[in-house]
Amino acid sequence: MQGSRPDRLYLEDLHVGQRFTSATHTVDEAQIKTFAAQFDPQPFHLDEAAASDTLFKGLAASGWHTAAITMRLNVETGLPFAGGLIGAGGDITWPAPTRPGDTLRVESEVVEIIPSRSKPDRGIAVVVSQTINQRNEVVQILKAKLVIARKPG
Repeated sequence: MQGSRPDRLYLEDLHVGQRFTSATHTVDEAQIKTFAAQFDPQPFHLDEAAASDTLFKGLAASGWHTAAITMRLNVETGLPFAGGLIGAGGDITWPAPTRPGDTLRVESEVVEIIPSRSKPDRGIAVVVSQTINQRNEVVQILKAKLVIARKPG
């Protein structure tokens, strides 16, 4: 992973349409198989020959592996939110598989901001994050409701 972290942002610093782009991460075959062996041990994530006879037509990373990479990229270089990335729900899709050799980045956009009525120290930002490979193919779309701190005082 490469890139640097911008200053932390509070709910008041955000606006609808605001965009963030993470650094990149290249996925290799060993990472795909190691993750799959521990968390999603299906043949199309573990064995090239077995994967060639599936709908993937070759080795593919688990969607949960792609989600984990997305989370790391957003935490380290993508979404600079004060208080961290605290999820309150979401929706995830995987329109294309992540393959060995793919270099992923995450492009995120704030689509809604909802100040809390009952908790004045926070609110919700709805953020759509697209995980994109080096061929500009979207491999994951995550629409997340994130709890965002308000500025102190």
